[in-house]
Parts: sequence; C-alpha cells; structure tokens
Amino acid sequence: MTAQLRGDRNSGPIWFFTAKDTDLGDGITSSTKAEMVFVSKGFDLFATVHGTIEVETDRAVLDDLWNGSVAAWFEGGKDDPKLQLLRLDPSEAEIWLNASSVIAGTKMMLGIGDRKEDYKATRRL
Repeated sequence: MTAQLRGDRNSGPIWFFTAKDTDLGDGITSSTKAEMVFVSKGFDLFATVHGTIEVETDRAVLDDLWNGSVAAWFEGGKDDPKLQLLRLDPSEAEIWLNASSVIAGTKMMLGIGDRKEDYKATRRL
C-alpha cells in the first residue's frame, strides 16, 4: 500500500487504497484507533504515526487521489466493487534516524564525527 497525501503535505489525513476483501479492508467498519509504521528501504529512517482510521466515502477525494498506479490494481476502475479508500487522521507521530547504521558505525570506529551532535541532528526531524 502506498500512502496518498493531498494539499498541505505537512499535516492532515493520509489515505490508502485497498481492497474490501483484504484483512485490513474487511476489518475497518467504523472509525478505529490505528498505528502506521514506516521503514525506509535502507533502514536508515523510521516513523510511527498514531491516529484514527476509517473508510473515506467522499468521491471527490477518491477522484483527486486516483492515479495510474492505483488503477493497475482495480480492473473496474474507480467503480470497482472491491475498491476501498481508507483515511488515517494522525494524532501524533515520531520520526527517527537509525543511529546504528553502517555509516554511523563506520564513523564511530574511525573516530569521525561527534555522536552527541549526530543525536541532536536526529532530534530536529
């Protein structure tokens, strides 16, 4: 699943297209607490987002977020009976860098850099 954003990308809801016959799609029938976890491909950036998730029923939102990548998964297009759009409303989030990455470990072994300054930099995210 790919997160979809609209408008101001610094705040607001996060949407996900899914199919109604998946565990996630089938499991959300009303607004419920949720946690989203993100790990970057290189395992150097992590995030958790807490909030509430519910089915988005506004067709204008679906039309705005629809794209070729989503269309590839739903043969019936925007009117596919399996299509479901979920809306995650974040209430809090935490983002951090992996201070134990290969680069951080190499810098520490070589005595390069200042771990306290590196830590301070990660706290500013």
